[in-house]
Amino acid sequence: MIKISRCSFVRKARDDRLTDRAAVVGLGYVGIPLACCLAQSGVEVTGIDIDDSRVDAIRRGENPLKGEEPGLSELLREVVTKKLLAATKDYSCLGNVDAIFVCVDTPINRKKEPVYDNLLSAVKHVGRNMRKGVLVSIESTIAPATMKTKILKVLEKESGLKAGKDFYLAHCPERVMPGKLLYNLVNLDRIIGGFDEKSAEVAERWYARFVKGKLHKTDMTTAEVVKTVENAYRDVQIAFANEVGLICEVLGLDAFEVRRLVNTSPYRDMHLPGAGVGGHCLPKDPWLLVYGGRKSHPSLMPTARAINDRMPVHMVELVSEAFREAGLRMSKGKIVTILGYSFLENSGDTRNSPAKVIVRLLSDKVTLRIHDPYVLDTENLGITKDLEAALRDSDCAVLVTKHRAYSEFGLGRMASLMRHRILVDGRNAFDKSEAIKLGFVYRGIGKG
Repeated sequence: MIKISRCSFVRKARDDRLTDRAAVVGLGYVGIPLACCLAQSGVEVTGIDIDDSRVDAIRRGENPLKGEEPGLSELLREVVTKKLLAATKDYSCLGNVDAIFVCVDTPINRKKEPVYDNLLSAVKHVGRNMRKGVLVSIESTIAPATMKTKILKVLEKESGLKAGKDFYLAHCPERVMPGKLLYNLVNLDRIIGGFDEKSAEVAERWYARFVKGKLHKTDMTTAEVVKTVENAYRDVQIAFANEVGLICEVLGLDAFEVRRLVNTSPYRDMHLPGAGVGGHCLPKDPWLLVYGGRKSHPSLMPTARAINDRMPVHMVELVSEAFREAGLRMSKGKIVTILGYSFLENSGDTRNSPAKVIVRLLSDKVTLRIHDPYVLDTENLGITKDLEAALRDSDCAVLVTKHRAYSEFGLGRMASLMRHRILVDGRNAFDKSEAIKLGFVYRGIGKG
């Protein structure tokens, strides 16, 4: 293990050094690529996280994120080897950095209200250790007005400093996506919401080090709304596609052919129906926007969330229908193989995955096998990476995540391994006519 001193880098006085220094608080899907990009630009970066295993992995130059992330593992190894990136759990290092980027998750509770415990804890530590003249950029997605009503107050209280006078403050919400972390971070436009004009200018100079996309300066609250609207809008579009998919099932039509033809008309961009919406952002961010604007009594976004949340339940309904058509009774003597446990294809990210709901609803009805080529079995579900073993003597295959491995494996091999041929396709991964020719009882989202 690489030995790291209590403070990751020995700091010199600001005027005695040529290299800028930054800290990234929270080393997850946002913080790790951000830290790597800053380090690649020549900045000495200290990454801070409370997770020992994550800190240790980064110290060894190993990427703790699972799934296909082009270029990230190589870049992380490179910047750690060059001593441009180190990791620690110690916030005292913040006293000698020029910029602090906070990338801590912001979940919601059962009432669909934001839970800021982790974020505010991190911000308190930042406030207690930061120095004058530093930039604090919050990359976490937050409800509108959170920067003014919570973040600003905590930073000023804990530091004894004043924003705009003693330090710079900005909200620059992330736009990354698993599978495209580095690409999105570097190439997409970014929104820079400054506490004041000077804060926005300072933040712009930092992000210009590695962002090739345009940098759009605005105020903090506008930046908060922009980020939550981005994801709420996409969630509503997906809900529309899912509802069209359900209509097509009833009418005996192919929703994917309907979508193709709809999109031949100008200014249409109908999304894909599917087994459900997962990930850290889309199931949560619409509720952050609704919470921030709750006095306006929003109704469309909660309706869209309800539609998308019900799609995994509908997948289980399709499984029941297929069993009945096959003349089989669902019981513990029947084996159902779940194909894909992550929420996104070719990724190991399981946050809010629709598969979790499907597994929960089926677990007391049948014997489950779960296959995913990327997911680590941290939940002790018996997740396997052996696809043949997962399908052998199975009665039903339920495709939840469109991993490349499943199309490469092929329907023919699946058919040869299974005891009964039932296929429920939640992502239009397989050709319905081919499946039927091979003797499958077929059900699919949007396939009537």
